[in-house]
Amino acid sequence: MLTIALIGGGPASLFMFKRILEANLKQYNVHIFEANDKLGAGLPYSKFGASTEHITNVSDNEIPEIRTNVKEWLSHAEAEILQRFDMDEVSLNEYKVLPRLLFGEYLAGQFDLLLEEAKKSGIHTEVHFNSLVVDVIDNENTEKVSVMLQAGKKFTFDKVIICTGHSFPQEREKKLKGWFDSPYPPEKLTLQIDFEVAIRGASLTAVDAVRTLARANGNFTHDQDDFYTYHLNEESKGFKIKLFSLGGLLPGIRIHLEESQPDPTHLISEEEITDIKNKNKGFIPLDYLFEVYFKKILKAKQPELYLISKGKSIEEFMDFMMEKRRKLDAFKLFLDEYQEAERSIHAHESIPWKETLTDLSYVINYAIKHFSAEDMLRFKRSVSPLIALIIAFVPQSSAREMLALHKAGLLEVVNVDKDSSVEPAELGGCIYSYRNEKKQEEQKHYNIFIDAVGQKPFYFKQLPFEGLINKNTLSPAFLNFADQKAAQKEIDNGNKDVQKDALGNFSHRLPGVLINDHFQPLNQYGVANPRLYIMAVPFISGLNPDYSGLDFCEVSSEKIVNKIIEISENQQL
Repeated sequence: MLTIALIGGGPASLFMFKRILEANLKQYNVHIFEANDKLGAGLPYSKFGASTEHITNVSDNEIPEIRTNVKEWLSHAEAEILQRFDMDEVSLNEYKVLPRLLFGEYLAGQFDLLLEEAKKSGIHTEVHFNSLVVDVIDNENTEKVSVMLQAGKKFTFDKVIICTGHSFPQEREKKLKGWFDSPYPPEKLTLQIDFEVAIRGASLTAVDAVRTLARANGNFTHDQDDFYTYHLNEESKGFKIKLFSLGGLLPGIRIHLEESQPDPTHLISEEEITDIKNKNKGFIPLDYLFEVYFKKILKAKQPELYLISKGKSIEEFMDFMMEKRRKLDAFKLFLDEYQEAERSIHAHESIPWKETLTDLSYVINYAIKHFSAEDMLRFKRSVSPLIALIIAFVPQSSAREMLALHKAGLLEVVNVDKDSSVEPAELGGCIYSYRNEKKQEEQKHYNIFIDAVGQKPFYFKQLPFEGLINKNTLSPAFLNFADQKAAQKEIDNGNKDVQKDALGNFSHRLPGVLINDHFQPLNQYGVANPRLYIMAVPFISGLNPDYSGLDFCEVSSEKIVNKIIEISENQQL
């Protein structure tokens, strides 16, 4: 009997386990290692990443199929769960977002259904709770992979899939007063505060921090016009939040989507990848994707904007859309987009260019492994900033809370550029240094600093499994330059991530490890490992830049199980 291990028991592991069952891989005994005491929820949907105030930015109809939808699950959920979240199947509709902790219960329930299904179908499964994996070692000679636990136990498997999900290491936080490396777990931010708080970033992670801090220092009431009013506690009179945002921009707000879930058939097939690369010197051009997966679709869905985009390069179009955002006050734009999003949701009508940009991001995420380094840099510098804003999809209630805090004079956006810096202060908190809108240098001390830029990528040496690094099982992610002159220009401009090999070829170093389209890590010779798969996003973000949650889990798990089946069939020939 063969063995397969899933390291991590969160959403990625849930979808991977689902694929194993659907493929009916009865030749495998499955072992699931979870560092905590619950399957399914992972960090975002458990107490480690959410409190009662935090909600999802997806609704029931946008969740990839598992075994039952949320509404059906609620009809059978325990009374205690329904009471805890003041929820029932009557009050839920498929377009409604959910409390994150409730969604975590749903995912845990789905995992239980899969475990029951595995038992009935004869797929032996062992779940190891409270089992933190501290190292993974691949043995090429025995064709086995060893998994070591913090408790000292060692297991050996034929296949190992790393599904560890989000990770927010506490580095400075443990040593510095008033410094938080992330807002997680949110319980640590339930602080009564009578001074200004600095939050780095304005992403969904920052919104999480805002919601927690707001409740610790006051409360919201619901107005007749469906907006909120914020009431500050008497003991928190000096409380105020400052969001230090690159470009002074706030994230986009959740809209109705014509396609509630990304369509996997929109992804470029392996045959298409080969064909496109053969025609373009071994690369997939970013411009090709912009023409086919954005302009062509926009022409049918929003012709007036297509006419504007028609003669523009991808950089010109993205800059055009960003400039429109930069011209408006951040909260004026936020209110305008909130009202636009409300109309979209109530009318069940999409905003075509935003949905098309979301789809483009989905396609690019899986194609970027085949970009040239030049196109990767173009994407990072010109395309990714707008995409990151638009696909944030801040839930409506979060937007209303932010607007209420701003109206009360308690939430402000500070426009900073890439040269801004934040350093620990001697007496606690931080010193934030930046140029203000008048281009004057400013330095200010804040008693509390929260880093909320979201999930940061792990560079090669930061990976937690030393056995994979020391034995050269993995190699650092990179992309080759198509034009050596472009590489030299990057070097001249101070880009320290440009590398030159022994043959004189240039490449660009990226975060994470080198992987192929099936999420197999490649060694230094470019050979895929047939025993190991990585779908832990922080470890592969250089070649998988879009943290799109459950959609990513759905696609990557299918690619992995298909490759496992293919290898197994080839070994039998």
